[in-house]
Order: sequence, then C-alpha cells, then structure tokens
Amino acid sequence: MSERRTRDWRVAAALWFALTLAGQAVALGLVRAGFRVGYQHYVPADELFDAAHAPALLFLLAQALAVAVGIRPHLPALARWIGSALAGWRGPAVAAAFIVSSATLSRSPAMYAAELVLASLIQALVLATVFLFAASLPRDAAGIVDRWLDRAPPVPDTGPGAGFDRFALAAALFVTVLCAALAAFSYQRHPHVPDEVIYLMHARYFAAGLLDLPLPPAPEAFNLDLMTYEATRWYSPVPPGWPAVLAVGAFFGAAWLVNPILNGINVLLAALVLRHTHGARTARLGVLLLACSPWFVFMGMNFMTHTLTMTAALAGALGVARLRRARGAAPGSVVFAGAGIGVLGLIRPLEGLTIAGLLGLWALAAPDRQGLLRRVVPVAAMAFVAVATAFIQLPYNRYMTGAPLTFPLMAYTDSVYGMGTNALGFGVNRGLGWPGLDPLPGHGFLDVLVNGNLNLFQLNIELLGWGIGSILPMALLLALGRLRREDLWMLAVIAAIIGVHAFYWFSGGPDFGARYWYLILVPCIALVARCIESLAQRADARAGVAALALCAAALVTFFPWRATDKYYHYRNMRPDVRQLAAAHDFGRSLVLVRGNRHPDYASAAAYNPLDLSAPQPIYAWDRSPDVRVRVLEAFADRPVWVLDGPTRTGDGFRIVRGPVPAAELLREEHARAGGAR
Repeated sequence: MSERRTRDWRVAAALWFALTLAGQAVALGLVRAGFRVGYQHYVPADELFDAAHAPALLFLLAQALAVAVGIRPHLPALARWIGSALAGWRGPAVAAAFIVSSATLSRSPAMYAAELVLASLIQALVLATVFLFAASLPRDAAGIVDRWLDRAPPVPDTGPGAGFDRFALAAALFVTVLCAALAAFSYQRHPHVPDEVIYLMHARYFAAGLLDLPLPPAPEAFNLDLMTYEATRWYSPVPPGWPAVLAVGAFFGAAWLVNPILNGINVLLAALVLRHTHGARTARLGVLLLACSPWFVFMGMNFMTHTLTMTAALAGALGVARLRRARGAAPGSVVFAGAGIGVLGLIRPLEGLTIAGLLGLWALAAPDRQGLLRRVVPVAAMAFVAVATAFIQLPYNRYMTGAPLTFPLMAYTDSVYGMGTNALGFGVNRGLGWPGLDPLPGHGFLDVLVNGNLNLFQLNIELLGWGIGSILPMALLLALGRLRREDLWMLAVIAAIIGVHAFYWFSGGPDFGARYWYLILVPCIALVARCIESLAQRADARAGVAALALCAAALVTFFPWRATDKYYHYRNMRPDVRQLAAAHDFGRSLVLVRGNRHPDYASAAAYNPLDLSAPQPIYAWDRSPDVRVRVLEAFADRPVWVLDGPTRTGDGFRIVRGPVPAAELLREEHARAGGAR
C-alpha cells in the first residue's frame, strides 16, 4: 500500500472515529437522567428546537448528512448482506428489538412513540458512523484483533484449568482501580440508596461482633427504612450474607473498597468460566467487554449486594465447569460449586435457588460422565455443601424472628406494609406503595410487561454503554443462527433469571441498571462476544475493530457522563455531614437534622456510632416537636447543632444553629408548646 493511500485511510478512519465519539457525546447531552430517582429519557420533541438544545440537534443533523454521503457507496453490499443473512422474519425481528429497547415507557403514549423514533434514529446514526469507521480501514487491520485474541492461553484438557490470561489479570486490576476511583470521587464513599445505609450499619455491628443493637432512646428520632424496632432492640432485617462480607471492610474502615475488590475478582472468575464454556478467544474478548461495561463497573462502585451475588454465582459456575471437565470425583470442584451456591442463598435467596437449579442441570448434563450414578452423586454432594453453607440462615432467622423459616425481611415488610405485600406471585395486595417506581397497583400480567420494558431498556443502555445500544448484537446473534451449545446455556440463564423475577412485583427501579437481572450480565457479555466473532467470520473481519471503537467511545463519553450526571450526589444523598463535623469539630454533640427521612436524615445517620453514648456526634432526625423534646431530654448533657438537609436548602447540608445547650432548646420547646395551648 502506498504511503499516500495509507495516510488517506488513516485520516478517514480518524475522522469517522472522532465523529462517533462526538455524536455519542452530543446525544447524551440530550438525555435527561440526573441525580433524582427516575428512568432516563430524551428531551421531549417540542423542546428539541429550544435554544438550549438546537445546537446539539444541528450537530446530529450534520452528522446524518455526512453519514448519508459516506454510506452511499456501501449501500449495495449492505443490502445484499441484509437480504441474505437477515431474510424472512430475521430482519423485522432484529429491527423490532433495536427499536423497542431504545426508549422506555412514558406516561403519555404519544411522548413514548416520539421518543422511540428519536432514540432509534440516534442509535442508527451511531451504527452507521461506526460502520463507516470500520469500512475506512484496510481489511488487514482486523488482523490486529485476531492476533491479540490468538495470544489467549488455551484451557488445559485436564486439571483445574488454573493460570490466568495475563490480559485478564490486567483487566481485573483496571476494573478494581476504576471502581475504587469512582467510589471515591463520584460516589464519595457515601451511601446513596436507602438499602446501602442499612447494609453499612449492619456490617458495622457485625464487625463489632453483634447481631443486633440496644434500642436507642427516643427511637422515633433514629427511624430508618429497613430497620426493625422492637421493645429492647433494633436490627437490620436484610439477609446476612452481604453485610457479613461488607463487615470485613467495615472492620478496617474501608467498606467502600469491598465492591471494587470483588469486581476485580469477578473479572478473573468470569475469564475462567468463559474459558471453560466458550474457549480462550471468546473469553478474552468477553473480558474486554466486561471491563468496559458501565453496568458492571458502576455496580462495583456502590455498597449494594449485587457484586457479591455475581462473585458467588461465578464461583459456583466455575466449580461446575471444572467438575464437567474432570475425569474423577473432583471433590474440590464440588465443594467450590456448592459453597458458591450456598453463599448466594445467604445474600439473595431467590437468586440462590435459581442459580442452584441451573448449575445442577448443567452438572447433570456433563458430556463425559456416563451413567446415572456418576452424574447424580456429584450433584447431590454439591447440593449438600450448598445447603450446609446456607444453613446458617435458619438459626439466624430464629434469633431474629423466633422461627427458623420466617425471614426477617418478610416479617418486616408484612409488619410495615401489610401481609404478603412483598411476596412472590400475583395479586392485588402486592407492592409497597411506591407509585413513582411501581406505576400499577398489585401485580399482574400487565405489570410483568411494564417491568420487562423498564429493565430491557436499562439493559440496552447500561450493559455496554454503546451508542448503538446493547441489545442489537445479541439480537443479531440469534437472528444469524448457528448457535452453539454454550450459547444455549447462556440463553437458559438469561431466561431463568428474567422468568423468576417476573413473579416479583418490583422491577428493581432505576438504581444501577436492571439490577434485579444483574446475574444475566456475564451471559449477555458472552453472547455479545459470540456475535462479534460471528460477524467477523461471516460478514467482515473488521467487526472486532468496530467493537473496540464502541468500547473506547463508551469509556470516553458514557462513563464520565454517568459518573457526573447521575451518581454524583445521587438521590440527593451527600457526605456534607462528614465534612461539616470535621470543619466545625462537632465532637461529643447532638446534631438535629431537619428534613425528610431520606435523603436528609439517612445521609447523616450513616455516620452515627453504634454506641450512642460514645464521645462522638449523634445524629437524630428532628421530625416533629414532640420527638425533638424527647431526644433533647435523652441527650441533655450534650451541646446541640441544628442542620437543614438538602430538601430544605435546595443544595447541601447547612448549619442553622449551634452549638447550643440542650437545656436552652428544651426551654424554647416548652415555651412554644405553652404558647400554643
């Protein structure tokens, strides 16, 4: 190739790649996500021509014009490929998946339809732009990706298959560091979802060797969601598996690092599982996609349970994968798999049961194990280890609720919201009364469709962060056919997780993607990797380079946008209290927090000591005059600060008063009460 031609294709490729980056960044600027609880949407059609949005719209129109000119020479070849590869029902099915997943439901059907059109057009524009980037490259450019994939070490035919791909080790380190950086700077080492406040508190008293806490004086001033209050004690009703692991970080004062470290481990476990199921090349490509997945990385930033559920599920899957390859009894693999399943049951019992069934079937289907006995015995042993691991839940339940089979969380929701409101299944009484997140009362078939739409949309956005969406490559793989056995197993996992959660009233909400479907992440990544390989073999070898370009675009545009636009001060939860306490030396004081239970009081309560007599600030919710009097009387020997929370200030926490003697505030309250009478 001449020097001039080389320069020409490099310039063209650079321009199309730059346009891909700029187009995705501009499109994200038209999305309303923000730190409040809600599903993201594009700005309404009637606002696109406002002064604030017109420049972005003009840029996208200019990009569309450039793409229309650039793609004309390729149209005949594209038409031939689509006509042959996506003939019959395949083309419309892929198009339907592409369009339906591009936007989620709105209250207005007209707005929903308009957004589907806009979102689909933007996805198609990014798709065409990245196609032109790949088409501008010489065909031998794809050899770079092939050579990199060929360097992946093969899976041993015997033995445990130990020995990581060095790329997997590098990816694990990258993910750990990235998650830790996001946890420190975007999440600010502070809980944002109500569940996280309780997980941290639960972990802290576990780390102190406690199973519950003495009931605080004036308990109404320490009221938090997901806390059970009894006559002499209070405790978290959530399952103990995740708080027990988080307690390790809490013990060392670094709970915020637990999920980043677990996510690095998850990269290594996923690499090993995919090597066993799909081979070394697909595993290496899958690891790359996983490390660049916003859904995966941002979940590793928080204090939620889902990262550990993936660790446990992948550990169980790796144990079964090794068991399937082993020629002997493989007791180590049996124990590893059973322990992973058991731990998963201690974190999220429903997912534990689902994964147990799937891995049991996978173990029974081992191709090299002939005879019923050789198939059943390892599975029975695995089940025994899983049950033995999860057995700790029963005495824990008994201590908390008085009955081994009564789970504290179900007892809590039955008591606070009504009998059966949080149970699986269908009925008019299902749901906890969250109209903003659960739009229809009860749980029925229509709710299943609504929840499915919400989660499918989030999967499309969050799995890869690609401007073309994440559903398209999986839909293409299914449409192209020639699925392998391992692809069918991945589809079985996806169907089982989605199917089981169809019986639950809540979709999981907009926190961290389709989080109730989180265990489908690695199977989805495997299917995307297989699609890239299939396209490279059957369509154009440059498909791998196009995927790399989309990953790079996600890292450069989607990640910083999501970290700053949504998760910084997400849900109006802020660590200001921590900073104010240090700046003003709150010391041994009582701090009254005015505002709502969440986010105002919950943000402050995260910094309460376990021992409310400790010489540290005690944060109490200033929820009403009578509660204020009781808490002032209970902590009468402490100076008092009064803070307004974010819902009152419209910004961060603000000191309203202090330090003031508790006796002075009590006199004011008694005088106010007397004047009212």
